[in-house]
Amino acid sequence: MTDFLTDWGLTLVTFAPLLGALIMMTVPAGKTHTHRLVALFASLAALVVGALLLVDFNYGDAGILQYVVDRSWIDVINSRYILGIDGISLPLLALTLVVVPLCVVYSWDHIPHPGNPKAFLSLILILETGMIGTFVAQDLILFFVFFEVVLLPMFFMIGVWGGENRRYASIKFFLFTLFGSALMLLSFLALYFLSSDPITGDPLRTFDMRVLSDVAGAGILGVTQVWIFAGMFIGFGVKVPMFPFHTWLPDAHTEAPTVGSVILAAVLLKLGTYGFVRIAVPMLPEGAEVWMPWIGLLAVIGIIYGALGCLAQTDMKRLIAFSSVAHMGFVMLGVATLTDFGVNAAIFGMVAHGIITGMLFFLAGSVKERYHTLEIKRLGGLLVQAPRMGWLLGFVSMASLGLPGLAGFWGEFPAILSAYSPADGLPVGVFRVYMVVAAVGTVLAAGYLLWLLQRTAMGSPKPEFADNDEIVDVTPTEWIAWLPLLIGIVLFGVMPGLIFRVTDPAVLTVLTEFLG
Repeated sequence: MTDFLTDWGLTLVTFAPLLGALIMMTVPAGKTHTHRLVALFASLAALVVGALLLVDFNYGDAGILQYVVDRSWIDVINSRYILGIDGISLPLLALTLVVVPLCVVYSWDHIPHPGNPKAFLSLILILETGMIGTFVAQDLILFFVFFEVVLLPMFFMIGVWGGENRRYASIKFFLFTLFGSALMLLSFLALYFLSSDPITGDPLRTFDMRVLSDVAGAGILGVTQVWIFAGMFIGFGVKVPMFPFHTWLPDAHTEAPTVGSVILAAVLLKLGTYGFVRIAVPMLPEGAEVWMPWIGLLAVIGIIYGALGCLAQTDMKRLIAFSSVAHMGFVMLGVATLTDFGVNAAIFGMVAHGIITGMLFFLAGSVKERYHTLEIKRLGGLLVQAPRMGWLLGFVSMASLGLPGLAGFWGEFPAILSAYSPADGLPVGVFRVYMVVAAVGTVLAAGYLLWLLQRTAMGSPKPEFADNDEIVDVTPTEWIAWLPLLIGIVLFGVMPGLIFRVTDPAVLTVLTEFLG
């Protein structure tokens, strides 16, 4: 079994969803039930293979790549088909493999208007292949291909099944991401042409991420590293999204269908933060050291700006979207410290944000389905009309604001604490100021989340909805889609070591240049 998983495991887990999408293309559009079954089976097949990888994974050597596949691909530019996972990519791979089947289950009774399960579910599966491929790719060109694969499916998901301003939101998402990706590709090409062997000085001419991480920018002058890092910073920063590249996110979330918002929040935003940890920091250590104080500054600005933006919102989904700007600020603050403590907190924060904010968007979608609005002033009395849903909203809100004992706490508190002692070479006083500002952001987070909960769940139903028979409590399909996320929120809150023990060895490997 180990040999089979080594040779085929990562390829199967990556392309099983795409195979499902191709099968769906051959099935007539009218066979809705068949399309649902194919989508569910394909996503579950990827989950089963992924579960086998998790069981077989050598956690004692989580700091080194496992299940490595290295085959010829584009010989003319020396780009190879290289896959592999370690303790950094494993939690994010698992997150993706769990979230997508839950989205398919939720879509069983929640295909947005206009109907067309064939196209909608196919796009979800193509998205899954792109997201998984990004986390397992170990060649820069292969990484870039998977990184871009997610662009078109999400563009169409927002543009076709989104809200009233869906065209504006989808085009904005497309252009922002495409601009960032162009600069990121230029940085990859610069690494290809400028990296050299640290011993012989010979040009490497490789896109192999393993080699480029090992040589850590050898042959590239510090000033040049700063400029190359800048291209990656914009490319990954748009995807995070960091302030001030965040403006596409609230529009995309507000207009996207529920499942689109869940996938966007739970996984797509992690592609950018993962890129910083996997590529930018280990391959350009001198550039990272120069840029990280500025990235830390933008991170804490994002924390405060996102929180204040939440307090100004009148739409429930838009408020949750602005909260993502703040939460991803905590993630980037942890990365900016360049410490093993901070980067571990950042990876935990990615997973915690994925399951918590994904769950919030699920709840928002179900609220809209029942009330046909997400305007906060029109909502109220959810605990009266749908008490289970109201309690779930309260529980997930507490997780999002960082209540100890739930997963959100371990994504925020260690990231804040890590700013007290950043890596050598970074300004200690500046990062301690960042720590204080970020701590203030947690207070603001409590404010906007409790305000949202009070306005939507408590009190009496508004007169226009008081006698509405459409407002029912959580359905069996919703329970199936939500229960794994709710369990994850509690499990990782009580046992954070489940993730920290996996990520720490790999983080230490990535930060070799800063911890040596």
